[in-house]
Parts: sequence; C-alpha cells; structure tokens
Amino acid sequence: MGRGDLTNAEWDRLESFLPLGGARGGRWSDHRRVINGVLYRVRTGVQWRDLPERFGPWETVYKRHRRWSADGTWAMLLSRIQSAEDAVGGIDWDVSVDSTVVRAHQHAAGARKAPARGPSKGDRWGDEPGRSGVEETSSPAGGSGQIGECLGRSRGGFTTKIHLAADGRCRPLALVLTPGHYGDGPQFERVLEQVSVPRTGVGRPRTRPDHVLADKAYTSRKTRRYLRRRGIRHTIPERLDQQRHRKNRGSRGGRPTGFDSERYKKRNTVERAINRLKGFRAVATRYEKRAYIYLGTVTLAALVIWLRT
Repeated sequence: MGRGDLTNAEWDRLESFLPLGGARGGRWSDHRRVINGVLYRVRTGVQWRDLPERFGPWETVYKRHRRWSADGTWAMLLSRIQSAEDAVGGIDWDVSVDSTVVRAHQHAAGARKAPARGPSKGDRWGDEPGRSGVEETSSPAGGSGQIGECLGRSRGGFTTKIHLAADGRCRPLALVLTPGHYGDGPQFERVLEQVSVPRTGVGRPRTRPDHVLADKAYTSRKTRRYLRRRGIRHTIPERLDQQRHRKNRGSRGGRPTGFDSERYKKRNTVERAINRLKGFRAVATRYEKRAYIYLGTVTLAALVIWLRT
C-alpha cells in the first residue's frame, strides 16, 4: 500500500457499495487499484499520463474517474458513507455554509462547445485501454462555454467557486460549483437543497439541519425567509448598512434579527472543511475542462475526508 492509498478498513467500508461489473462484453479492472490511482492524482495534481505504473494504464484510471463523475457514482458513495455515519449519530447537524474560490489552470480552458456524440457499439467499454471510449459518455447537461463549465473571471483571475455546507465536524455535506465571479448569497438555497442524507432503514432522507451558521454574505431577507419557511434556526450576522436602514425606518423597520455571538464562533468549521478540501492539490487548482469531472474530483476528496475523520 502506497502513501495516501485506501487502507483495509477504508476499503471494507466502500467495497460493498461499488458496481459489481460493467456492461455485457467487458469487465471492470480491479476497483481498488483504480480508485487508488484516482486518489493519487487528486492528492498530487499530476497529469494523468504521469500516474505511476503500479496503478495500471492511465487511460483506465482517467476514464473510470470520468465515467463515475458523470453517472454519479462518486456522489452515491459519499451519500452512503454519510448515511452510515448518521445511523450511529456521527453527524453534527449544526451546519455551516460558505464558499471558496479556486484558481483554474490554463489547461482548464478550451472545452469543446459542440454537443457530445452518443455512445456507439465500440464505446460501451470506454474505460479500458485500447478501446474507443466516448469523450462525454452520459455526461450531465449544462456544459458549453465558460459559464456552462463553471469558469469565470474574478479578482483572482480565471476561477471556479465551490459553495459548500459542512457539518460540525468539518466534513462537507453538500457541494455546488459556479463560475468564480458568482455571489455567495444567491447560491445559499441551492447548497441547502443539496443536503440529503439517506436513512439506513425506512424513511425519507434527512434534509433539514438543526441549525445553520453563515457570514454576512448570506444576510439577505430572502435567505432568512427561506430558513423560516423550512423551520431551520440560524445564526447570521446583520450588516451595518442593514442595521442603519432598519433603524431609520422606525417601527416599520421591523424587529432586530436574533444573533448568538457564542454560537457563531462555531462557524469556523466550514473554513476548516475548506482547508481540508484544498489539501488535495487537484481541488486547490482546477485542471479539468469539464465542470462535472471537476465536481467528481471535489466529491472524491470529500469522500476521503469522511472516511478518514
């Protein structure tokens, strides 16, 4: 086992959730070896062609990662691990929301704008070397152009923004990608709608936190109305200009928003979750042209955080 590879205990937790095999006419290569190859690349940020030979052909590793990013396998594995953790009471449902900007490498530009072709007979096994894999087999909709691929221009240059919700133990619960110049507040509802932890038995997935913490970027009336409508308690500070505007309106300005300064100190959990994510070099710098592949990279990094925390 190499540095950063899945341990036996981590593999035992994942193995039962992995696909049993591929389509007719082919078979998967060893799952553990390929996942370790993807982990090596996510951890170090090397080019796919530079993967060590112990992980097998680099095309197999890359195409498996691309395929599982497209069909939601990485997201499914993350959901299953979260579900198992919630079943034993291991999730702290005091959820913090924030975002971080990621610099996009120059290689992230230049994705083709033309719609991807559908799979042909020879493309069923595009994950094995020597076969003609499709470029975007079952790729999610929403690409085309920089905005569609979640690339934008901000003060940091060519960037992508990761919006996330983290539990009280600094682990990502939900992830959303946008171009780097998008604001935080308008994405708040999208992030919370992504929070969904399935039950291990019967019942609907848990989607409502006990408490939500966020900074002043999320202090709009729309955000507070959304949280009140869902019955979610929250701690969000009010901006000074909002305070002055409310006081100037007198009785028409409404009551002051409640704010628990002691509880707000716990908001650093999301900052620490971001630091953990950016410990993976392929997350801290975006190299992928396609947004769904980069989201798969971030999701895999979050999965490793859950396995190792």
